Amino acid sequence: MSTSYQPFPAVVHPSLFTEFFWSGLLSCVAVFRVSSTVFEDNFDFGCLFMSNQKIQKPTLTGQRFKTRKRDEKKVFDPTQFQETIVQGLNQTGSDLDAVAKFLDASGAKLDYRRYAETLFDILVAGGMLAPGGTLSDDLTRTEFCLFTAQEDLETMQAYAQVFNKLIRRYKYLEKGFEEEIKKLLLFLKGFTESERNKLAMLTGILLANGNISASILNSLYNENLVKEGVSAAFAVKLFKSWIHEKDINSVAGSLRKVGMDNRLLELFPANKRSCEHFSKYFTDAGLKELSDFARNQQAIGSRKELQKDLQEQMERGDPFKDIIASAREEMKKNNISEQTMIGIVWTSVMSYVEWNKKEELVTEQAIKHLKQYSPLLKAFTSQGASEILLLVKMQEYCYDNIHFMNSFQKIVVLLYKADVLSEEAILKWYTEAHVAKGRSVFLEQMKKFVEWLKNAEEESESEEDEAAD
Repeated sequence: MSTSYQPFPAVVHPSLFTEFFWSGLLSCVAVFRVSSTVFEDNFDFGCLFMSNQKIQKPTLTGQRFKTRKRDEKKVFDPTQFQETIVQGLNQTGSDLDAVAKFLDASGAKLDYRRYAETLFDILVAGGMLAPGGTLSDDLTRTEFCLFTAQEDLETMQAYAQVFNKLIRRYKYLEKGFEEEIKKLLLFLKGFTESERNKLAMLTGILLANGNISASILNSLYNENLVKEGVSAAFAVKLFKSWIHEKDINSVAGSLRKVGMDNRLLELFPANKRSCEHFSKYFTDAGLKELSDFARNQQAIGSRKELQKDLQEQMERGDPFKDIIASAREEMKKNNISEQTMIGIVWTSVMSYVEWNKKEELVTEQAIKHLKQYSPLLKAFTSQGASEILLLVKMQEYCYDNIHFMNSFQKIVVLLYKADVLSEEAILKWYTEAHVAKGRSVFLEQMKKFVEWLKNAEEESESEEDEAAD
């Protein structure tokens, strides 16, 4: 009998079914155990009760945050700083080389930037200074400082070296040191005469060597210091040590740099603020060089003011006779020579107008302008030296202002015809009194006119001889 293929038995034997069932069940249990172990390790069963319990925020344990050193707020304690510096200075004593080494080494340990004022107070006065310049009684102080040192230039030079080395080593102290000197100058009334003298000598040496700016001298113009004569007396010692260390040119250059070259007279109260009083005071103190410098600066200042006044008078259109009278009064008042005055008048006349930029037009403009103001120039050329100086000023002006290079000869001829310049002055300028600026150009321009002057002079002499015969 044929049979058909059946993939599964129509009837499964019970024992076979049971075997398959238990085998599959055991496999599922094994897988569940492994999964539950992993699940328990990674799952918080407490989350099943979230609806009944408060949610706990995650916390970090075992981690500490440390404040950065730069963010830490340091307590300002100048007293402790002073005790440390004073102790070191007491150990070094009067040996300034040892002092310099101590200060150099201490800068690596102590906060010089924070306590710069305290440091300089100690080095100068022995301890921290209260307002007015007195030492605080309740603080430690040292006897080894500038104010207790010997009052002589050599010792002050040695102290200047200590400050110089310190500031060169710690450059950031430079500004603080200048501020300290300014403060000390304001405290001068609180110091003894000997202390002021030492500070003056030290300051003069530091200024001479360029360790501090001359702008610190502004403190000397304090009204109370000036009124009581403290500023002038201090300035004598200061400038003496400065000039001894360098020269008057160093003083002049430094004062000009900070715009104080015209303020020396302000060292005296208003009722004594004259060039004569300043000159006598500092000459008697052995500072004639400074006296001459101040007198010269005063004269320069007066000339500038006079030039300004002249220009204002011309702009207003004042009559020439009034301008001339005013100028002569200023000459007498400020002891100004005619040679100086003609230079001022020439500069004022040429500065008064705005010149054309075209060379071909500027000559005509200059001739017209100078013809109008020739009476003013004539009033201050009564001497041959004044005429020569005017010619030199004209030469320099035409050289410095390129548009006037071809105008020189025509200007000279104009002023000759207006009796401002004489033929003697022109001939002397041509042969020997000219300056280097544009010499070859201007001499060539003047050649024909000079020849004409010489011929005219010879003809005049010939006519005089014939008349005499």
